[in-house]
Amino acid sequence: MTGNTSPLTLVAVSHGTADPVGQARISALALAVRQQTEGGIEVLLTHVDVQTPQVGEVLAGLPADRSAVVVPVLLSGGYHVKVDLRRAARGIPVAPALGPDELLVDLLARRAVDAGFVRGHHQVVLGAAGSTDAGAVADCRAVAYRLAERLGTPVAAAYLSAAQPRVAAAVGDLCSRDPRRPVLVLSYLLAPGYFQSLLVSEAAAAGAEATTIPLLGQTGGVPEELVDLVLRRFRDTVDACSIPGTTARRPIASPC
Repeated sequence: MTGNTSPLTLVAVSHGTADPVGQARISALALAVRQQTEGGIEVLLTHVDVQTPQVGEVLAGLPADRSAVVVPVLLSGGYHVKVDLRRAARGIPVAPALGPDELLVDLLARRAVDAGFVRGHHQVVLGAAGSTDAGAVADCRAVAYRLAERLGTPVAAAYLSAAQPRVAAAVGDLCSRDPRRPVLVLSYLLAPGYFQSLLVSEAAAAGAEATTIPLLGQTGGVPEELVDLVLRRFRDTVDACSIPGTTARRPIASPC
């Protein structure tokens, strides 16, 4: 990051959840990011839905001398990133979504191994929330493709809503196609909440052997891959936009 002399804020934006454990895990991620920043950079946690503070309110309340970058703490670049966040940002740079990225593949591969994955024995489904946005669905398929290369076995991307195939259908299809090989469902969800609970129940009902915990886990430390990824999205956007000493209410650069 060069050429920036004004105060700078990383505005992390999660989807938001009503689940207290999920809220705690997202807060833990924001804290871990804050602990890794330097040079007086401020880190604010906001949300695009369900929780407060909402991102638009926070951005509107920033001091006039403070520049900001919005970092979506979202796995895919769907409607929230392309429409909601850009509308709320009003010209403030919005970084890309977290995925697809090799750091997510690293974390998913580790989750698979921790759950007992054995190459040649398990069949694998990547379970995501789903989106009506074709680009977001393509992002999930890209992660599944990279993960398949990493694990050395096909990985079927499946969804809990808005896109096809659904998780239950994908698991059932694999179970019927090769009943001798158990199905492992890898959670492509950030934190505990409604969708994680739904993923576990749908996968089990369809015959999956196990479903992994969400990427942020249930307790304990925050995976370093997620901290590094949030900071990378922030720094890359700062560098790409060549942030000068501008206000939070004017575009830092265009197009960013």
